[in-house]
Amino acid sequence: MADGIINVYKEKGFTSHDVVAKMRGILKQKKIGHTGTLDPMAEGVLPVCLGKATKLCDMLTDKTKTYEAVLLLGMVTDTQDTTGTVLNTCPLEAGEEEVKAAVLSFLGHYDQVPPMYSALKVDGKKLYELARAGKEIERKARPVEIYDIRIEQMELPRVTITVSCSKGTYIRTLCHDIGEKLRCGGCMESLLRTRVSDFYVKDSLTLSRIEQLRDEGNLGEYILAVDKMFSSYPQLVMKEEFDKLVHNGNRFMQNQAVGEYTMSDGPVRVYDSSMEFIGIYEPNSERNLLKPQKVFLGGSR
Repeated sequence: MADGIINVYKEKGFTSHDVVAKMRGILKQKKIGHTGTLDPMAEGVLPVCLGKATKLCDMLTDKTKTYEAVLLLGMVTDTQDTTGTVLNTCPLEAGEEEVKAAVLSFLGHYDQVPPMYSALKVDGKKLYELARAGKEIERKARPVEIYDIRIEQMELPRVTITVSCSKGTYIRTLCHDIGEKLRCGGCMESLLRTRVSDFYVKDSLTLSRIEQLRDEGNLGEYILAVDKMFSSYPQLVMKEEFDKLVHNGNRFMQNQAVGEYTMSDGPVRVYDSSMEFIGIYEPNSERNLLKPQKVFLGGSR
């Protein structure tokens, strides 16, 4: 079974779940998960976790993401993108400077109301299920943060923007909100995710390329080992006589391992004496112990 993360290029028309299903078929293994939904119309980076790395899915979902989107001004749809039903059209009266100011005004924190066509659940029902049934319910605004927003091209009524943002940000809704600010409405015409954490679109692989690499026997070269996701963390290696502690998921004392580390360094990568990656441990400085935060070794020995 393969263990690690692979940088998949999700193509248009596929859901994120479609990608996982196809990867299960390509690799002939069930333990596969994705790291954050991309709409079917969107394309780009979708890190896929294999085997033990599925424990990373929630951690990668929280990472900063970067998108390139085309905003179409003057049109409002029920899905907030051009795949939906047009609800309203309005001529754009603003000039380039006013459009630029409106786009850049979203830099920083803002409260975003999630779209009805989303996988968020309210009382156990996904919002898009309610939307498809013709129901619209009140949604609470959620705080999101736009770390960076740039205008790449402006050919009104279209504006190409690059956005780096926090977890939970809907680029469709950002486009809608920019349109509202300009009093003409807006929606998203296209979306390319160019980055998730340290995974970039230039390094991503289409499903057909992954299949080809599998047939050539070279796919392993493109699977990032789990511990590489934590390369910025310090490292501890267990003394052989204490391997059993970490193999069983127990706490251990710092002097039972070797490595340049102090409790003030925070979380640490832990390996057994044979250099098999165990997981991430965090310090309990009061008791001079390290306890497991996220363990990737499968079961006890």
